[in-house]
Amino acid sequence: MKVGVVGLGSIAQKAYLPVLGAKGLDLHLMTRSRERLDRVADAYRVGDGRRFEELEALIGAGVEAAFVHVPTDRHQEVVGRLLDAGVPTYVDKPLDGSVDGARALVERAGGTPLMVGFNRRYAPAYVAAAGVPRDLVVLQKNAAGETGSVREVVYDDFIHVVDTLRFLAPAEVGVETVAVSGRVEGDDLHHVAVTLGGDGFTAVGVMHRLSGSKEERLEVTGPGAKYEVVDLVEVVRHGRGERVRQAVDGWRPVGAQRGFEQICTAFLDGVRAGRSFDLSDPLRTHELCERVVAELS
Repeated sequence: MKVGVVGLGSIAQKAYLPVLGAKGLDLHLMTRSRERLDRVADAYRVGDGRRFEELEALIGAGVEAAFVHVPTDRHQEVVGRLLDAGVPTYVDKPLDGSVDGARALVERAGGTPLMVGFNRRYAPAYVAAAGVPRDLVVLQKNAAGETGSVREVVYDDFIHVVDTLRFLAPAEVGVETVAVSGRVEGDDLHHVAVTLGGDGFTAVGVMHRLSGSKEERLEVTGPGAKYEVVDLVEVVRHGRGERVRQAVDGWRPVGAQRGFEQICTAFLDGVRAGRSFDLSDPLRTHELCERVVAELS
């Protein structure tokens, strides 16, 4: 299967290429930096005829699917062009830096498969969290000295928190209330919190951009039990007055621990089977992010 990878920055190199490179795919790589293109292509033994500096040349090579890892402000240009060419496309979250832009790409997709990369929905520890009793969910995702504008931080990072809370909300309950708070100096977001409420259910998502360390901690609590996940991998179960740490499989690749292997497989299997992907749910995540931006701005 001919698969294009557009954008060879940090996330592509750390998370996606180790997964895609192990799947026996006919990889075609594209970036505007020739030095980076040759370095990454050499590492994955991608020949000269499958290295591209222009998107049109990549499309012309007949790729059957594409993974897009360019900055958010280029999604309209890159994802839009791939969709126009009928290339099934996977794109790192968000679809766009605004809900209107996200809707525009969804409309532009038409019948061409388009998938948004919310890997936490596929991370084994978070999948397990969705299967335990839960009436209180608390997710904290912090950074160490990485502030930015409200829109940039919410759409490029806090969106993971928003989407995971929505993923963990029991389907039979539904979200009825939303509360947003935070600290903004100028247009510089220091911290943000969102609370989702439903019948007997509360989910709280918190992010501090100036904390002492980069960390992610999930706590899912139900009657008589608590399930805790640290940095998507370390699991601790609480119950009957006991605290049991689940052993981490040291042989399991990082990509599988964090859901990248599973989400890539889901996308590629869907493309091979000719299936489309439901975009109404990721759009609701973008809509909620737009509400967070509006209330903090």
